[in-house]
Amino acid sequence: MTTMDTMLGEREVEERAADRWWIFLLTGIGWLIFALMVFQWDFTTVYAVSYLFGVVALVAGANEFVQITVSTTGWKIAHAILGVLFVLAGLWALVHPHNAFLTIAGLIGYFLLFKGIFDLIVAFAARSQSDLWWLQLVVGLTEILLAFWVAGNFREKTILLVAYVGIIGLSRGITELIVAFRLKGLRRQLA
Repeated sequence: MTTMDTMLGEREVEERAADRWWIFLLTGIGWLIFALMVFQWDFTTVYAVSYLFGVVALVAGANEFVQITVSTTGWKIAHAILGVLFVLAGLWALVHPHNAFLTIAGLIGYFLLFKGIFDLIVAFAARSQSDLWWLQLVVGLTEILLAFWVAGNFREKTILLVAYVGIIGLSRGITELIVAFRLKGLRRQLA
């Protein structure tokens, strides 16, 4: 494959991604609405928190699979792995809600840590291409700090686990909106 073929392939991926900017706008809005609903509901039982986490993990997995359609090869693999992990964690939490509760804090901590690291990498990589890079940097740093807070001895407090799930929804919503507006900007550049 020549360099020209590679450039044409990348341009095609960019054009396809730019045309689908509205998908990320809708998923971002959906995540924000979900986060607001999580913060408004009263989840006080182990089963409610486990079911909530299961649903969030399944939706996050589906969201990762949607992102495959607008990603380059390396990112496609990363999104596929994350999607499979989210779906497996979601199914496990729904099938074994009592056993899942004690593990949820650890899973949320790792999710926040890896998502924070991912957001930092993307923020620095997109620094020269987007004026919103600093917003993703702030989200990433916040997620990393929250990951270490989750790792503390808060596992017996149900309300904190609900708050963590809401924070995940909020951070996903913000990240999706950033992606949507980056893609919309790319669409203008390609036109």
